[in-house]
Amino acid sequence: MAYVVKSAVRGLIKGMRASEDFFKELDVLISRRCKRAVERAKGNGRKTLRGVDV
Repeated sequence: MAYVVKSAVRGLIKGMRASEDFFKELDVLISRRCKRAVERAKGNGRKTLRGVDV
């Protein structure tokens, strides 16, 4: 499942090209960070994710 909007990322990296594996790794990174943030929030008794959870 893709979590990243490629056009938005391309807007951030103007002047550079990105291979498909770059986007795959970015999706993996986002997935891991979100899962970790969820666990942290649950561990603190919250159902709301905050910036500090990332």
